[in-house]
Amino acid sequence: MDIHLTSSRLTIRALAPCDLHAFAQYRAMPEVALYQSWSQYSYQKACRLYEHMSQQVFATVGYWFQLALIEQDTHRLIGDLALHFVDEQQVEIGVTVAPEHQGRGLAGEAIDTLLDYLFLELKKHRVTAVTDADNQACARLLKRIGFRQEAHFVDNIFFKGAWGSEYVFAMLASDWSRLRR
Repeated sequence: MDIHLTSSRLTIRALAPCDLHAFAQYRAMPEVALYQSWSQYSYQKACRLYEHMSQQVFATVGYWFQLALIEQDTHRLIGDLALHFVDEQQVEIGVTVAPEHQGRGLAGEAIDTLLDYLFLELKKHRVTAVTDADNQACARLLKRIGFRQEAHFVDNIFFKGAWGSEYVFAMLASDWSRLRR
């Protein structure tokens, strides 16, 4: 996977073996896993994810890929972006930032940089993001970037032993173009 994006404070690149310990550490934190599909995360899971991703060509339809968020000042992994290539024109994204790096605008900066890449370089038509309805910080972030909330599914997913609700957000290439003007 050959991808290298930069913003004022971040380098966004393919997840590498040297990232896997830090990746597993922040994903194992209960506050990080709260709204995620996993309950516990281990170094072994991170290795399996990396191995699975490395067997696919980046942007292959039907697959998820993780990109590392590297803080330029420290060269440390501070989070990751998830990309699911739904079809030739649509991508679902997600973002995870280690708790000690939250609240600094890094997730928004990462998503802005990713949207430029998806819409301007890869020429995708639509980008979506799904979040737990209880994850208000993520919902506010997506709205602030310019995503449109398209759905609120109530008790649509049985998640960690209980029914949960989700928001679906989306942005079109034309929306991004208008916002960038």
